[in-house]
Amino acid sequence: MTKEMIRPNIILIMTDQQRADTIGALGAPWMKTPNLDRLANEGAAYTECFVTSPVCVGSRASLFTGRYPHGCQVFSNFQPWEPTWVSSLANQGYHCVNIGKMHINPYDAPGGFHQRFIIENKDRPLFLEERDRAIYDEWDKALHARKLIKPSRYNRFESDPEKFKKALGAFAWDLDPDMHPDNFIGEMACWWIDDRKNKDPLFLQIGFPGPHPPYDPLPEALAAYKDTDIPLPIVKEAEIEAQPNAQHQLRENMIDFNFDSIAWRNHPSQDDLLNLRRHYAANVSMIDQQVGQIMKSLDDRGYLDNALVIFTSDHADALGDHGHIQKWTMYDSVVRVPLIFWSKNLDIKPGIRNDLVQMFDIAPTILETAGLNIPEEFEAKSLWGSLMRLPDYVPRDVVYAELARDHIQTGSEFILMRRDTRWKIVLYLDDSYGELYDLSSDPGEVNNLWEIEAVRTLRDELKIDCLSWLSRGSLSANRRTSRAPQKAMRI
Repeated sequence: MTKEMIRPNIILIMTDQQRADTIGALGAPWMKTPNLDRLANEGAAYTECFVTSPVCVGSRASLFTGRYPHGCQVFSNFQPWEPTWVSSLANQGYHCVNIGKMHINPYDAPGGFHQRFIIENKDRPLFLEERDRAIYDEWDKALHARKLIKPSRYNRFESDPEKFKKALGAFAWDLDPDMHPDNFIGEMACWWIDDRKNKDPLFLQIGFPGPHPPYDPLPEALAAYKDTDIPLPIVKEAEIEAQPNAQHQLRENMIDFNFDSIAWRNHPSQDDLLNLRRHYAANVSMIDQQVGQIMKSLDDRGYLDNALVIFTSDHADALGDHGHIQKWTMYDSVVRVPLIFWSKNLDIKPGIRNDLVQMFDIAPTILETAGLNIPEEFEAKSLWGSLMRLPDYVPRDVVYAELARDHIQTGSEFILMRRDTRWKIVLYLDDSYGELYDLSSDPGEVNNLWEIEAVRTLRDELKIDCLSWLSRGSLSANRRTSRAPQKAMRI
């Protein structure tokens, strides 16, 4: 960042569960995303951005602490956590505001923000799965004021069980258009921006619940994809059989339980998958429209004259790839997400970047933008050298992701992924069998090479590298959390 730019406004827009292949300008011509296309074309867009965990809270906690899950000790969606560096921005004079989904636990924790307008999951039965952390958020209150019943897996199933089972989580929105959660958050953000009187520099985090399931676009948004061909996976039984036991258990759980209104099944038809993906694409297009409105409101009020705008997602969605739905696996279609940086005035060199980055690298990039030092304990890496295309910038050569057992991923106590530009290995703590892919010849991750003798030495070397990385990170985390240095013992 150039030295003369003092405390730019920082706008962080996050979606939930958005795939990397959902922006037209970044290689997805079937997508209708004019506003995100503009940001990607005018800014710096990363095509190889990977999350640190394929679940919401693990990924978000990494972003807002600057540490991998084992470093911040947050792995699953029910663990308590709060951001660590938002308060640093507040202490620097930033007015810090969250509108929409943050997935802090508990949901209503301040998180270092001056203001929070909380809207959480779409399909969230308040007093069943959520229990102790359940709250009525801004969207709940608005629905109640309109005398509208929030759609959920229960009332959808009760109204038409056969339709529910057939839909795979895809349902057109049938309530008031402005009560759709993504529209609701976009309009709330614009209202807040237009009404704001505070002149302090702004850190605004906007979190959309979509395109996380249920896949529920407005009928008119879905109609725009009526005849659109979207690439579909062809999953063969041999691929499924070669997957580790934890993946078989995950698939069974997704079939047996209606998580997020999805009645999943083995081998859905191509027509059903196309219908699902059209609903998903329409959800993304709805968010794209809201991003355009937010950018206009920010521009009309002069906030974009000196600002950094960041767009990303917390993880992606298999959408039938490899026979899976949603997240909880380490395939690229789940752990790779869009990442765009845009600015009118900061020294960002436009263009597509193919470097390996991790989504939580946003954290030190934001701190550096605000003129703050990057904490020593951060495992995330600032991207300003990449954004400015500095000759001494050294990109990552490896990315990692972690996942622990939860109420949905019940098949393994701990899963660890290591990926470089060619090789990906996935380890399962309680299983001698794992995954190994040569991405140069198998970018779709279809041929699991785990038991192939020709790559056994490489596999063992990558396993050792994973364990060394995890050990170093865990030791570093332990040192950071120790209350006092240990004295050497005289022996």
